Amino acid sequence: MAIIRPAQAGISEALEKASATVKRGGVIAYPTETFYGLGVKFDSRTALENLCRLKCRSLNKALPLIIGEKRMLGLVASTVTGPAEKLIEKFWPGPLTLLLPARANIPDLLTAKTGKIAVRIPGESFALELARSLEFPITATSANISGKPPAVDIDDVVRYFGDAVDLIIDCGKTPGGKPSTIVDASGVTVRILRAGAISEEEIFAALSIASNNQ
Repeated sequence: MAIIRPAQAGISEALEKASATVKRGGVIAYPTETFYGLGVKFDSRTALENLCRLKCRSLNKALPLIIGEKRMLGLVASTVTGPAEKLIEKFWPGPLTLLLPARANIPDLLTAKTGKIAVRIPGESFALELARSLEFPITATSANISGKPPAVDIDDVVRYFGDAVDLIIDCGKTPGGKPSTIVDASGVTVRILRAGAISEEEIFAALSIASNNQ
């Protein structure tokens, strides 16, 4: 296990090491705008299986992704629905995870065989810088053993995983708070699957305002 601190090594070196690690199939722990997350390359089945083993996570539970730019949705989503477009315009980058129709070639470890992919552009954080530096999505599942509290610092990460994580990006303690709101926007109507940092009222207000402006 390696640890790199962007405050000391510089953001460029941290991004370079993180990118190299995921490209070769490794697992990284990195800070998001709320907690630490675990990242692997989205299309590496071996890395995805390893990630699920580390977390003691069921292979039948979907894994969320982060991307750096909207155009990268084409790598994982077969289409972006009208409601999704409105929510993306309003809330990305930010704590909103959208479920969209998945491309046919997406690993079932990401979709849990639902035909849907969970994805977001994260808010201001190392996660956003990392996602923008990559040309592919990575996972953004919380850095914890399934059922345990999410990691707020690297002490938590090490306590959960020991040296099983290939690289930890140490940016100190994360802010915590509410997780991202999860919205199923795979169809004509939307469903809120998990309440989070963005309220239900804000979601439906954004959809209503966008509709009224058309």
